Amino acid sequence: MKTLVVYYSRSGENYFNGSIKNLKTGNAKRIVDIIQENKDVDVFEVKTLKPYSTNYRECTLEAKEEKNTNARPEIQGRVEHFEDYDRLILVYPNWWSTMPMCMFTFLDQYDTKGKHIYPICTHEGSGLGNSVNDLRNYCKEATVDAGLEVQGTKVDTSTDKIVHYIKEI
Repeated sequence: MKTLVVYYSRSGENYFNGSIKNLKTGNAKRIVDIIQENKDVDVFEVKTLKPYSTNYRECTLEAKEEKNTNARPEIQGRVEHFEDYDRLILVYPNWWSTMPMCMFTFLDQYDTKGKHIYPICTHEGSGLGNSVNDLRNYCKEATVDAGLEVQGTKVDTSTDKIVHYIKEI
């Protein structure tokens, strides 16, 4: 059984412990690094063709508009032999109580029937939001796990929590 980690991560200005902080590496990417150090996985980074604003406030408005219009921003690249993967670990920030819409763009491109999906969501207080239910409604023929939430400001101290979650995958 093969596992694919699919992630979207945003560096630059991010909400971080009550203020705006410039992150060299996004929180979701830092989680993916921990996963790669502890599990044999392949990785696909979701990259939008049109980057989001580097300004945190502007980016949140863009994300809100995308959610409100159910947008599907174009993304770069494709996963070769997607059918070979039994398990998907989706790693993403909580944007307006769900995944960034570019993650839904990714899912639109593939058949997830029979796959096992393991969501890992970064946040600054809102947990998984509605993302797990949204995934279950969107990927009706997949098995979607309850998921793992990791507060972005605590990624560096959450290695044990992340490793424990992925151990059973």
